[in-house]
Amino acid sequence: MTRYRINLEYDGSNLIGWQENRQGPSVQSLVRDAIEKFCGARPDVVGAGRTDAGVHAVNMTAHFDLDGAYDANTVMRALNFYLNNAPVAVLDCATVSDDFHARFSCTARHYKYIVLNRRAPTKLMAGRVWWVPRELDLGAMTAAAEKLIGMHDFTSFRATLCQAKSPIKTLDTCRIRRDEDQIIFEFSARSFLHHMVRNIVGTLVEIGLGKPYDIDAVLAARRRSAAGPTAPASGLYFMAADYATDDDAGRIQPDQMDK
Repeated sequence: MTRYRINLEYDGSNLIGWQENRQGPSVQSLVRDAIEKFCGARPDVVGAGRTDAGVHAVNMTAHFDLDGAYDANTVMRALNFYLNNAPVAVLDCATVSDDFHARFSCTARHYKYIVLNRRAPTKLMAGRVWWVPRELDLGAMTAAAEKLIGMHDFTSFRATLCQAKSPIKTLDTCRIRRDEDQIIFEFSARSFLHHMVRNIVGTLVEIGLGKPYDIDAVLAARRRSAAGPTAPASGLYFMAADYATDDDAGRIQPDQMDK
């Protein structure tokens, strides 16, 4: 048995998300289909994150096991051949130790959210940004975002159906910058609650529009209704996952990770 690590790029606009089910095409199902066409096997493909419908990825790490010992470059070329008409591409492939786990070995996850902040709608970036036509106050949003950094109970930013065992997370990065008519939100943490990033962005945008949300009070409320709306999936990108060495990978236990 050989374990392969792959890195994926995908446009989630017309996908149901990462997880395979019967409701439509997913990242996981498309990759499994490609593997099956390549070698006849249909292994479980485990990703570093389980993105929702409409969410994109710049560099998503995943792993799977195959009985045969194939050259990693051959695997990459074959999967991309069978994914040619799919919104998914394999950026890299390598063999790794059995201790490596794309989800449980992950030490940090990085997300980006893009808001298009201009009066005119977009045609070129439709499905890849959240269009907010009213001017946003970058200073107010930045001041609020800084209060979210660190360890907090993020219940107010947690989806009601979130299955994480604990709402307490440590947000290492919550940064906002403007790039011409785009406002870019950057987040880093070891793990996130379901919809946590989108709920934070939705709340920060409300603050940028002048709504009277006090982040300290929102956190203290521990109630989803205390925060702002959920931002659309279209603007969210999984950017990358960080890992320790292969020797350390097996020491992270599944119950330490929620996503």
